Amino acid sequence: MAKSTQILSTKILSPLQKQELTKAGIELIEADFIKTENKPFELKNLNESLIFTSQNAVHSVLSNPKSEELLPKLREKNVYCVGLKTKILLSENGFNVIAYTGYASDLAEIITLIYRNESYTFFSGNLRRDTLPSALKEAGIKLNEIQVYDTSLQPQKIKSPVDAILFFSPSGVESYLKENTIKKETCFCIGETTAEALHKITKNIIIADQPTVEDVLEDVLSEYK
Repeated sequence: MAKSTQILSTKILSPLQKQELTKAGIELIEADFIKTENKPFELKNLNESLIFTSQNAVHSVLSNPKSEELLPKLREKNVYCVGLKTKILLSENGFNVIAYTGYASDLAEIITLIYRNESYTFFSGNLRRDTLPSALKEAGIKLNEIQVYDTSLQPQKIKSPVDAILFFSPSGVESYLKENTIKKETCFCIGETTAEALHKITKNIIIADQPTVEDVLEDVLSEYK
């Protein structure tokens, strides 16, 4: 009997996401290799427009104890974000999303080309990349930053051999490599930035067409069906 495919997800998937894999006879090992926590922050010195590059930042702003009184002010501002799910979360909560892209580098490009006359407040996490802030500062665009969540690595040793590993962020890659090595496994990555974190380690990388968990899983299914 053919051995079933075993894959490791470096974050816990939702029941719905798992269902597809189970249906295809794929065995899943899953663990959260990074942990994200909201942190207290003050909403002051806000510029004209807001930038969110993750759903984590949106959740943190929404759950801030003072957000009730501040949300009406925030909702008046133009918002620029990375990720379709981030955009949906913002829109559902009454924010005015002007533009969204799949990657921070694309958002930086749109802002510097089209919206350079506005000033921005970037809601970020402690492990954020420099891509966006650097590009905006270089273009002389006024930007300040409020750190609204913390990401910490949670490395753990995976003892079972797997055929593939799913990665959803550069921090996830970093965390995984602290306790494990990558040999022949196929690495499925949510996007270019995550894949970049692996480029010195393996050539065996498949990058999702769109940076969503669902797109990563579609690639897995088409690879192993």
